[in-house]
Amino acid sequence: MPLHRRGFDVEQALAHLQRHDRRLARWIDRVGPLDAPPGGRRPFDPVDALARAIVFQQLSGKAAATIVGRVEAAIDSRRLHAATLARIDDAGLRACGVSGNKALALRDLAGEIPSTRQMAWMHHDAIVEALVPVRGIGRWTVEMMLMFRLGRPDILPVDDLGIRKGAQRVDGSQRLPTPRELQARGQCWGPYRTWASLYLWRIADLADAGGATTPRSQA
Repeated sequence: MPLHRRGFDVEQALAHLQRHDRRLARWIDRVGPLDAPPGGRRPFDPVDALARAIVFQQLSGKAAATIVGRVEAAIDSRRLHAATLARIDDAGLRACGVSGNKALALRDLAGEIPSTRQMAWMHHDAIVEALVPVRGIGRWTVEMMLMFRLGRPDILPVDDLGIRKGAQRVDGSQRLPTPRELQARGQCWGPYRTWASLYLWRIADLADAGGATTPRSQA
């Protein structure tokens, strides 16, 4: 199994997408440059990252950040880990605003989670397979970690509504592509489907904000 380095050459990714998908290339020209995902530069603790992802699920960022701050104060630590979370019982977590189901999910993180060193030698599908059995961790959550924490270049979250909306806009379709259709549609973007995903999110944002719906080169 090869070593998977964190991060990738975004200029190379951009050139690949522009060369292999003319429709997307026109939208890339409209959107302009994007910032590189930070995953290749910042160290992180997978258990802490997943714990925070669990707390943030189905909440606004502000509300979730408030709850995380309360938990950090209660356990006297900035790391949400099995050992630190053991300092507080479930009633204490609920008092911080953590739901019962999320408290159970946080306890499940006490199980074996691959380290960043181990993940460096794992294919992204193997990482998904290792983490989705944890209560409260779905495929989308793992995909976000792969993209924004591990800097993997070839992740396409086909269930993400924003990405599906972006693909719909690129292709001028009357309906959203199904996850299976998006998976097939995105084959030409590999091995840089992460970079394509970032553009699809941005394209969807432009549409939601009432921006022009047609790239300049098609006007």
